[in-house]
Amino acid sequence: MSLYAKYLTERTNDRILETGHGFATYRIIPEQKAVYIIDIFVESDFRKAGTATQMLDEISKIAKKEGCAKLMGCVVPSAKNSTESLRLPLSYGMKLASAGVDFVLFEREI
Repeated sequence: MSLYAKYLTERTNDRILETGHGFATYRIIPEQKAVYIIDIFVESDFRKAGTATQMLDEISKIAKKEGCAKLMGCVVPSAKNSTESLRLPLSYGMKLASAGVDFVLFEREI
């Protein structure tokens, strides 16, 4: 477990899935029966290798076991590389749920 993972679990109720080439932070929201993807990071050499999709699959399995029925995540348009970031939720079958100032929310059933 990385130092960041230890920090995250000590300071918040958020969780982290770490792989050899990236990580994803997420939060289970029981009252909404949902899991919210906070961040996904994949090393640049592995971004087209399906690493992020595999992490989403694993998080979805964990969340489903905990009673979640929905996967949610967002893209912040002002963030660096946000245009590329849009590819993941769309390719994963997520649909536009809402949008606000500098915030686009996606969701799908799991």
